[in-house]
Order: sequence, then C-alpha cells, then structure tokens
Amino acid sequence: MPNYRIGRAAQLLGVSPDTLRRWADAGRLPTTREQHGHRVVDGADLAAFAVRLAAEGATEIERTSSPRNAFPGIVTRVVLGDVAAQVEIQAGPHRVVSLLTREAVEELGLEPGVEAIASVKSTDVFVRLP
Repeated sequence: MPNYRIGRAAQLLGVSPDTLRRWADAGRLPTTREQHGHRVVDGADLAAFAVRLAAEGATEIERTSSPRNAFPGIVTRVVLGDVAAQVEIQAGPHRVVSLLTREAVEELGLEPGVEAIASVKSTDVFVRLP
C-alpha cells in the first residue's frame, strides 16, 4: 500500500498542506513518520478519509479547478466481477465512478489507497496512473 507525503495527500484532497496538518494534529487523519522524518499518510487511511470528507459535504475543501477533463485523486473502492469492475475515485470534492474490465484493474494495480487520474471523454471515464 502506498504512503503519501502531506503535500501530495493535501493535493489529492483539494486542500492546503497546512489544513491537512491541522486535521492530522487534531486526530482526524492518522499519520506516521517515514525514515527521513517526513509525515506520511497511509493510502488506505487517505482513501477512507476522502470518502468521509465528501460525506460531510466537503465544506472545508478549497474549490480549485482541475486540468481540463482530468481528475487526479485516490481510489476509494474497487468492486471486481468476473469480467468487469467498478472503480471509485475521490478527486477532491468529486466522486468519480468508472466501469473497466477486471483485467485492466488488475494490470493497473487499482485498489483503495492508490493514486489515480480519472480522464473524462464525453460520457466515458478512463483511469490511468499518474
């Protein structure tokens, strides 16, 4: 499972690093220190927090514009079927759901806590790794 430094985790949530540090200091989001002393957030913890934050209405999230048709975020849920799969990405205040083949999900290594970018084209959503 990947770990994210505070700056990258904040970017994925659409908030400032200072906001994320305050949330961590307040106990809202668990962090640890990596070998060089930098604070990091476990990917699964970040994914769960992103979902909780969105459910709260995300009033604390800074509304920023994304690059056109690209939504960088964190995978929060993967449902695998025999052939198809459903992947949910929390991209700041936006929840993006995509249907992919199971094979594509496995090849990309998509699981909760993994960083991904949802690229939107018309009515289709394509998921790629950053």
